[in-house]
Amino acid sequence: MAIKVRKREGESVNTLLYRFNKRVQQSGLVREVRKRQFRKRAENRTKRKNSALYRRDKEVTLSHERKLGLAKRER
Repeated sequence: MAIKVRKREGESVNTLLYRFNKRVQQSGLVREVRKRQFRKRAENRTKRKNSALYRRDKEVTLSHERKLGLAKRER
């Protein structure tokens, strides 16, 4: 998405920059860039699956240890 602003006859650089900045703001380009700046990539299916299996196994182990009185209670 290219934003073009041509310098008018007798126009100062400050006025040109003001018009350019105004166009950029109106286009929503800055908002879009800031929105994408910290976006995380989606994990692939295998990684999500392995993570879920690990969490489930961890929970089963922890609940078993709690029943035996070996695990510390978190507050």
